Amino acid sequence: MKKIVLILLTLSVATSGMADIQSPPGGKHDRMRKLSRSIANILYGFNEIPYTWTRTRDDEGPTVAFTHGILNGGKRSIVRLGFGAYEFVTFPFATYKGSYRNPGKKLWWDLNHGYTEFPPELGFKSERTYTRSQRW
Repeated sequence: MKKIVLILLTLSVATSGMADIQSPPGGKHDRMRKLSRSIANILYGFNEIPYTWTRTRDDEGPTVAFTHGILNGGKRSIVRLGFGAYEFVTFPFATYKGSYRNPGKKLWWDLNHGYTEFPPELGFKSERTYTRSQRW
């Protein structure tokens, strides 16, 4: 009996080392991520206006930012609102190439900038991971 248990234990350890435990490329994109993306785009899509204005002001100057930056930000916020409404209605279904991925990364009318998965955040945001905070 001990030999059988030892053989089964050895086989299970040996075969578990050969298992593919990596997540597939679209593994993090599921129904709930699509739903959260749609709600974020509906509620915070208007952040595109000040974000685009600031980016245009830094790149091209205040005069261009006052006209083109505000209008382009308004267009981008309307596109985000449309994508948010579309994804809110279709979140139970895999609509983009048979998956739940973001369809708005590169659109035919905005190939230069594209759209991120979630709307931009305003204000100070630290992306440094070397702070002394405790992580769980």
